[in-house]
Amino acid sequence: MQMANNTQVTEFILTGLTDLPELQIILFLMFLAIYALTLLGNLGMIILIQSSPQLHTPMYFFLSNLSVLDICYSSSVTPKLLSDFFRKKKTISFVGCFTQVFFYASFATTECYLLAVMAYDRYVAICNPLQYFVTMSPQKRFQLITVSYSAGTINALVHTVAASRLSFCGQNTINNFYCEGPPLLALSCSDIALNDILRFVFVGFNMIATNLTIFISYVYILITILKIRSARSRQKAFSTCSSHLMVITIFYGSAGFASARPSSRNSQNLDKMASVLYTVVTPMLNPLIYSVRNKDVRGALGNVLGRKAASKHI
Repeated sequence: MQMANNTQVTEFILTGLTDLPELQIILFLMFLAIYALTLLGNLGMIILIQSSPQLHTPMYFFLSNLSVLDICYSSSVTPKLLSDFFRKKKTISFVGCFTQVFFYASFATTECYLLAVMAYDRYVAICNPLQYFVTMSPQKRFQLITVSYSAGTINALVHTVAASRLSFCGQNTINNFYCEGPPLLALSCSDIALNDILRFVFVGFNMIATNLTIFISYVYILITILKIRSARSRQKAFSTCSSHLMVITIFYGSAGFASARPSSRNSQNLDKMASVLYTVVTPMLNPLIYSVRNKDVRGALGNVLGRKAASKHI
């Protein structure tokens, strides 16, 4: 990443979550527990899906990829947050800041596309059940995953390279616990018109493409479900979508709140709370939602625990 010659800033200062010393240990322990649950929950979901033959379906293939993304997504922010609780001056190097921006943006964008892919998967399963395994063939699944990761990488690369060419020669304090694109651009002493255009075009396209796919998929799903005469079949169809809808609501709800928040000093605490929700808490909730609300996952978990219990008595 080539920096501009007139760049004077060599590091950025993060304000963190709080300046109160009495809260540092409490918050550290809380976020350490959240991160541990995120790793254990998502790794457990991946292992469970891989070791349970009844979960070797397209739906759970995408779910295992969501768990991988949640681990990467959380790990791009949380370890730095945890280490900063013990630092009076929370600094991050120039390159380190842009590296964090790249990985965070890449994983966040990829997750948006993957959630859209999962909505399409539910559409095919409910609206065209006889063609489900043909339509969602291993080759098709690989293509959809490749598109998701490619979109995330391209989006992050465009914004990171464009931002890295700016000059930062004055204020270097980012009012957050991690390096985020818009606050970082606000510190630049260069013209950021091109960055704003790129953000409008790429972010706008990604949001429209993913949200439109999710919306259209669930419109067709709802129409199909309402045509089902059997109440039990309708309930089963709804149950296969409820976990995914809850994950979408939490992810887009928290991210949307953070993006639409007003820019003012009074909203700074709300900014950080929103950032915590969608960068730290949401990756922890996803495996919990699927394990609690999904009958197949609960059944597979019960089988695995049953086999382990039986093996102990042999």
